[in-house]
Amino acid sequence: MSEPTALSNLSNQLADAVERAAKSIVTVRGRARQPASGVVYAKGLVLTANHVLERDEDLTIEANGSPITVTIAGRDPASDLAVLKAAGMELEPASVAAGGARVGQLALAVGRPSSQGTSASLGIVSLVGGPLRTGRGLSLEQYIRTDATPYPGFSGGPLIDAAGAVLGITTTGFGQVALAVPQAIAWRIAHGLAEKGTPRRGYIGVSSQPVRLPDAVKSQTSQEGGLLVLRVEDDSPASKAGIMLGDVVVTLVGHAAGDTDDLLALLSGDRVGKTVPVEVIRGGKLEKLEIAIGERS
Repeated sequence: MSEPTALSNLSNQLADAVERAAKSIVTVRGRARQPASGVVYAKGLVLTANHVLERDEDLTIEANGSPITVTIAGRDPASDLAVLKAAGMELEPASVAAGGARVGQLALAVGRPSSQGTSASLGIVSLVGGPLRTGRGLSLEQYIRTDATPYPGFSGGPLIDAAGAVLGITTTGFGQVALAVPQAIAWRIAHGLAEKGTPRRGYIGVSSQPVRLPDAVKSQTSQEGGLLVLRVEDDSPASKAGIMLGDVVVTLVGHAAGDTDDLLALLSGDRVGKTVPVEVIRGGKLEKLEIAIGERS
């Protein structure tokens, strides 16, 4: 018998990865047409794509041949994620990748779109980008693009690495190109949905509009534009931080705040309650302040 080749070893490793991940993947029946997929991320809780839930009642999941009735714990159209509660479900939660997705690494899109079992496709991570304007007034702060084929019913299933750990949650809800919500973001949003029914969103309490910075102040910052503050809410985080009407916010947490979507993407739920740096142009000079991010009610 010939010795295994490097290719056959890799092939077996990828098949093992899918088999490992499949233990936490379910079929989600939330629409009349093609079922979708979901991932068990915690005991009794399934993470899936929001757009595949076209009804609020008569929802079921299926993993080992027996349907389980579920209810919606929460949903977030901005990230196209939703959490389902499945009482009595004994499936083990998925394992997650230790680090974020890396451009060029092998990745497998995995789903359970029918009772026939798990399906998979192989590709590479072609881009880790963001923020992404979702067209719903908010932005997804980061996303993963892969050339793994998203077969029908893969939305809500995981994008996994070669060890079977979850890199992200696949969705076709943002257009023709399949993307994945990175695992760290997806899990954070899922926890908020399970606890409150809605994700945590930060706010600072300003109304603003994008402006280009004059040449005289561009030398003080690497940014081309910022957000002109038109209104500061009373007793808001911005007011307490000393942000004033007429200031131009150029960075928050060291990242550019060139338009409203940039700012919204930076006000992620994990920053609620944290004090972070903010840079503003005031009177033609760069000022550095600190602001405690509040939570949008």
